[in-house]
Amino acid sequence: MELPRIAVELGLFLDTTDDVAQSEQLFELLSAFALNFDCPWIAYGPLASEQRVLKPARPDSAVMWNYPDEWQKRYSRMDYAKIDPLIKKGRKGVGAFRWSEVYTDESTTENERRVLDEAATFGLRSGVTVPLHGPADSFKFMSFAQSSDCELQNRAITYLQIAAVQFHLRVAKLGTPMASEHVHNLSPKEIECIFWVSRGKSSGEIGTILGRSRNTVDFHVKNVMRKLDATSRTVAAVKALKLGIIEP
Repeated sequence: MELPRIAVELGLFLDTTDDVAQSEQLFELLSAFALNFDCPWIAYGPLASEQRVLKPARPDSAVMWNYPDEWQKRYSRMDYAKIDPLIKKGRKGVGAFRWSEVYTDESTTENERRVLDEAATFGLRSGVTVPLHGPADSFKFMSFAQSSDCELQNRAITYLQIAAVQFHLRVAKLGTPMASEHVHNLSPKEIECIFWVSRGKSSGEIGTILGRSRNTVDFHVKNVMRKLDATSRTVAAVKALKLGIIEP
């Protein structure tokens, strides 16, 4: 990696994103920039307070990630957001940090390390996370993941952090249209049902939780699948997470 060339690429990224009016396009530009650092996977999303981890996302929140599909499904099904050590570290810090720092930190539990160990089995072997704090205790993050165990240089991390902040500011200015468009397209009952699907619950279990019949739950889930153009309930849940309709 040639740092002078990367500095030029960063300048181009900053200039280009100033004129972009779609969150999805911003995500694609950031994904392309991250490839300069051998980071094929990135993730951006809200980090809810501990009291809200199990509640549907706010209409203004957005989750965008291109992690391997199987890892997205596994992460959502196991509810790993509750024990993800990167989230715990991000809540307490303000600067970018390497995943290896979290893994070796003595405060990280074995259960939390398991999340990173499993991520590595899906190809996400190392990475950097950038906490993005905002007003009223709002909190989002940007993670850049690699398929190798190579540690990113400090200068590279600085470049990625600048790009992440630019992305975050631009998405906030746009009002995250990706999320709001689909939140309004799904009814509150549909959002509730697909939220619990993302937690690995069956229709019978969801019916018990929400006080509705299994057939009613199936009806709402099928509507979500149709509206999100998903081939299965699992795919629909993953799409709902990506679009920020529900929180991880």
